[in-house]
Amino acid sequence: MLNIKPRLRELLKERGLTQGQLSEMTGVAQASISRFDKNEQHLDWHLFSIAKALDISIEALFKIEE
Repeated sequence: MLNIKPRLRELLKERGLTQGQLSEMTGVAQASISRFDKNEQHLDWHLFSIAKALDISIEALFKIEE
């Protein structure tokens, strides 16, 4: 079974960004970014917007363990 967890906190820290700044970059509400970071909700267009803003693949947004 795969264990999948968001890496958003780590990615933002590496880039010196806040969730609020990412919200401005993506048009995704900061509350939605927080829910993604807490692994509560992952809307597809949010994932694409966040990955594009961070210039990474969607897979890179997650830590995947088998």
